[in-house]
Amino acid sequence: MARRLLHLRPRLQAVAPRLVPSRPYMSDMRRSVFLDRLLRSIRSEISSCSPEPAPPLPPSAAPFAVDDRPGEQWVRLRRAFGEQGEEEEVRVDASMVDGAVAPTRSGVVAEDGGPQDRMHISVHVEVTKPARPDFALKFECSAWPEEMDVERVFPVRLSGPAPEQQYMGRQFRELDEEMQTAVRDYLEQRGVNDELAAFLHTYMENKEQTELVGWLKNIECYLKK
Repeated sequence: MARRLLHLRPRLQAVAPRLVPSRPYMSDMRRSVFLDRLLRSIRSEISSCSPEPAPPLPPSAAPFAVDDRPGEQWVRLRRAFGEQGEEEEVRVDASMVDGAVAPTRSGVVAEDGGPQDRMHISVHVEVTKPARPDFALKFECSAWPEEMDVERVFPVRLSGPAPEQQYMGRQFRELDEEMQTAVRDYLEQRGVNDELAAFLHTYMENKEQTELVGWLKNIECYLKK
């Protein structure tokens, strides 16, 4: 019997590697399981995201043309303002929601009755004139869901050397009240107002969902290759 086993040992040794999975095979199988799990998770996320159609511009902002930028966190709005030959170009760059603060004393109440944070969007407004193509008037604003706040206003040079540390004037809230009112009226005439702030919040909420779906699909496409 012992002699027979010794005689069969070479055959058993030759068959053994085929019966026990090799380490590379096990490693590939684990990677496949993890990859399938990740792909299922991504597809589940995609199916749960449902971007809404872009909202229409409010009547006061209807002259703006929206230049969406797929894959970016900003959207740009442009319009002409004034009479032909003296038209200004008004450009509005708005970010996705980039912060939140607690509500003010008059604040916003959530559906459950508790305080609701106010979501913040950074807005940069630039007004240029054909007569002064080398300069623009720039406004740094904050768009809240119910209002547009001005933070700063200052001229910028569009051509030629710009100062390394430009003096940007006082904070808007430190200006004389009459000047604050005049600046708000100036922007209001050009369609940069509370209605536009509300529009930007709805638009950027939808853009966030659209960009998320695109981001997930790009990851899915990479993993499938």
